[in-house]
Amino acid sequence: MDGSSASEQTPWWVVCLCAAWCGVCREWQPTFSAQARANPHLRFAWVDVEDEDDAMGEVDIETFPTLMVARGEEVLFLGPIPPSSTQFTRLLATLQAQPRPAPGVDAEANALFHRLRPQVLPQTAV
Repeated sequence: MDGSSASEQTPWWVVCLCAAWCGVCREWQPTFSAQARANPHLRFAWVDVEDEDDAMGEVDIETFPTLMVARGEEVLFLGPIPPSSTQFTRLLATLQAQPRPAPGVDAEANALFHRLRPQVLPQTAV
């Protein structure tokens, strides 16, 4: 399985951008944590956007939960996700199989990832 070893060498991040006041986020957190346990080869982080207001920059999260999925240094997906375990599993599988970012992922998504990563992500694993 040559592709698998290459994938293991490239770090993956699955970041939930949420808010402490959001009831949907609180309800979805166990599903997010379950995905983290089911995918130990991926790095998961739960980030409160209000706590990280400076790092968020011009990115305005309008719908919760919002996911950011990055492979290496490149964001493949940034957008809202329905709080469904099935759709979350499907999204992760699809992203791991695709070679390029999803349509609509812009430079600001990558800039956000780079701002969050040194401050929050290394110590915020689920």
